[in-house]
Amino acid sequence: MNIQFLGAAREVTGSKHLITTASGKKILLDCGMFQGKGLETDAMNRNLGFDPATLDHIILSHAHIDHSGLIPYAYRLGFRGSVITTPATRDLCAIMLADSAHIQESDVLHFNKRRAAKGLPLAEALYTSDDARSCMELFITTACNRKFRIDDSLSVRFTNTGHMLGSAVVSLEIKEAEETIRLAYTGDIGRPQNRILARPAPFPPCDYLICESTYGDRLHPEIKDAEKELLDIVRETCVDKRGKLIIPSFAIGRTQEIVYSLNTFFNEGLLPKVNIYVDSPLAVNATEIFRFYSNELNGDVQRVMETDPDPFGFNGLYYIKAAEESKKLNALPEPCIIISASGMMEAGRIKHHLANNISNPANTILIVGYCSPVTLGARIARGDKTVSIFGEKHEVRAAVKRLDAYSGHADYREMINYLACQDKENVKKLFLVHGDSEAQDHFMTELQQEGFREVHCPLPGDIYIIG
Repeated sequence: MNIQFLGAAREVTGSKHLITTASGKKILLDCGMFQGKGLETDAMNRNLGFDPATLDHIILSHAHIDHSGLIPYAYRLGFRGSVITTPATRDLCAIMLADSAHIQESDVLHFNKRRAAKGLPLAEALYTSDDARSCMELFITTACNRKFRIDDSLSVRFTNTGHMLGSAVVSLEIKEAEETIRLAYTGDIGRPQNRILARPAPFPPCDYLICESTYGDRLHPEIKDAEKELLDIVRETCVDKRGKLIIPSFAIGRTQEIVYSLNTFFNEGLLPKVNIYVDSPLAVNATEIFRFYSNELNGDVQRVMETDPDPFGFNGLYYIKAAEESKKLNALPEPCIIISASGMMEAGRIKHHLANNISNPANTILIVGYCSPVTLGARIARGDKTVSIFGEKHEVRAAVKRLDAYSGHADYREMINYLACQDKENVKKLFLVHGDSEAQDHFMTELQQEGFREVHCPLPGDIYIIG
């Protein structure tokens, strides 16, 4: 049996790891879209590295687009196997993949107008809204902590990772001849003190482990310190400077955490009287799914809900769906908070809010998550004085601040503590994925010092024999 690393290899996007058994069965761990790689992105997404029609199963760790976003594309190219995941991940994919298709169709429409005017061949979206809807028929769900028998030689168990709603470690048992191989894939690992999600849970013992490494060279500040800093930033921007606080945020997970913190400030009488706008149709729909799966949120949130039935809603908080309502926010003269996707600032309504607000020194851009190095978010975060948005140059005069404690990814010490559920002597190989080279090299050294013997950082396309 072998495993080939086709995405998220020495980088933080495009997760795809292909297992081929001795009998020829093909199992893909995640089917993620490459994001934030400039002109390379489209070509990288179109070249899957395998024939989707030959896939037997996609086993999905969670719903983020860099892990799920090419499932409709695989469907379009002939994949008709099963997509196996948790119930919450399935429900989130239903809205996220449809949103991804809509963005692509819209982008291609505008792009082709320019190409047609120049007499150039027209481009085609990776997939359509019909593909996104149709591929959902392939989804099969199983709850966490239950062994799900796929066939006589393959079973899977999902274990909560606390990264986002529905996220899970994928633990596989694969029978080959007289041997059973135990392989675990962490997907993305959340933090032990998440504001709204249950903490990551230990997963079953494994022989081979594929582990994320996004923050393999970083330690996060405490979440309590981050909440105090968030409140200070709100007061400084909206009260002292009378400006707008713009928070680029991933529509699913990060947005709900920020809203929950603001809800806490409101309940405690600490939140200044400013309007807060969640401007993302996807975030609005996702928040409804969070409400539905309230039993999967952590104990603190469930206790709050005994007296506050809606921890994602309070006076002065408005969810915006219509494009016309979103445009009106740009003309607001009064201080406010605008939370909008995407977190890396590469697409979505956030780009319009940045274009209209980034040059005003009264405003603040607050970055609350990871930004891939080539994205607009990364350029703003590193202090570029001028950035291009929609092809126009904008001077960055607004204050730019970061709150890494709201990241959905564990830092390297938190990941090491999480992996303590495994017997290091029994893990034959540990593969690091979903991390930049610097983060992986540091994390590899830390893991070796902890006693993991064989730690590998696969390059794109690398194939390893296991079993």
